Amino acid sequence: MDVGSREAFTELGTLGVEEEFFVVGDDGVPTAGTDELVYETEPPALLEDRLDHELFKFVVETQTPRLGDVSEAAEAVRDVRAALVDHAAASGFRVAAAGLHPGARWREHEHAEKPRYRSQLERIQYPQHRNTTAGLHVHVGVDDPDKAVWVANQLRWHVPVMLALSANSPFWNGFDTGLASARAKIFEGLPNTGMPTAFDSYEAFDRFERLMVESGSIEDRGELWYDVRPHSGHGTVEVRAPDAQADPAVVLAFVEYTHALVMDYAERYEDAADPGVPGVFGDSDASTGLRREVLDENKWRATRHGHDAAFVRRDASGELGLGEVVDRECERLGVSGIRDVYDAESGARRQRRVLEASGEAALYESLVL
Repeated sequence: MDVGSREAFTELGTLGVEEEFFVVGDDGVPTAGTDELVYETEPPALLEDRLDHELFKFVVETQTPRLGDVSEAAEAVRDVRAALVDHAAASGFRVAAAGLHPGARWREHEHAEKPRYRSQLERIQYPQHRNTTAGLHVHVGVDDPDKAVWVANQLRWHVPVMLALSANSPFWNGFDTGLASARAKIFEGLPNTGMPTAFDSYEAFDRFERLMVESGSIEDRGELWYDVRPHSGHGTVEVRAPDAQADPAVVLAFVEYTHALVMDYAERYEDAADPGVPGVFGDSDASTGLRREVLDENKWRATRHGHDAAFVRRDASGELGLGEVVDRECERLGVSGIRDVYDAESGARRQRRVLEASGEAALYESLVL
């Protein structure tokens, strides 16, 4: 039975970054290329066992090596990307990134032959058949399973903030959705996605994970695709909320922010028998006092409005605009990358501007690494 173990949670602060990319041709349009890149050619040494395809044959995923600390992330992310771009170029392909590719038409593209994906297509049907999404996943090591569950609970308030900042997918299947992150809604069509409930302990999470596998709801623990989760295989807390990005600086901003959040909450967990987060967003209760439905509302606001979103406070005492959240988080955690992301033009707005000003070809080109 493919489930994780509490024994996996041994190290605090380690990092891993997973990025999903689109394989495109000279015209920037997605094209099936993962058979060549994954199966038919030898990848560079850095990508060995760290390059795979996703559901569609035009989507690939890379993984950095396990990193000891956030200081190693910039070089690792850029090296992996450079290796992928070179590997793709050797087979006549290019690489692009966004939450959804505006030139992709899901009915026209091939699905991967991998048995795992074929099983998902058969079980899930339409929602998985159309799932042309690409995201950014950040893993941070946590050295205790109950701590990891508690930290993941706390991060539920923050994942809409990350989605709003990263929103980079206004177009899907050839039309403007009116959303900042259409990827978020397309992906939520799958089971076991979106905002998870809170778990009281690792034992409770483990029971849930085992129930899902034993009941046949999922084939393995990897099919729990929530926006944030304890990863019982890697011993990490994994954040899965952001859209994929062409600019590595934006990726690194989310790596910095995620790492800082996990380390901050891990320290708070250690500092109190009944951990609390006094003074954060005017909240005196570490376990977000909001119902999951309100957290879902915050995510919807991020999905719809991106950089213009405002969120229900953790204590339900009012709202906070994204800019105010960014100011407080940068000051509280000593980070700066998300401030740069917020101050810059959002990915969704940039895509719309480029399309209007210069047309589809320029839009596709703007997403190429």
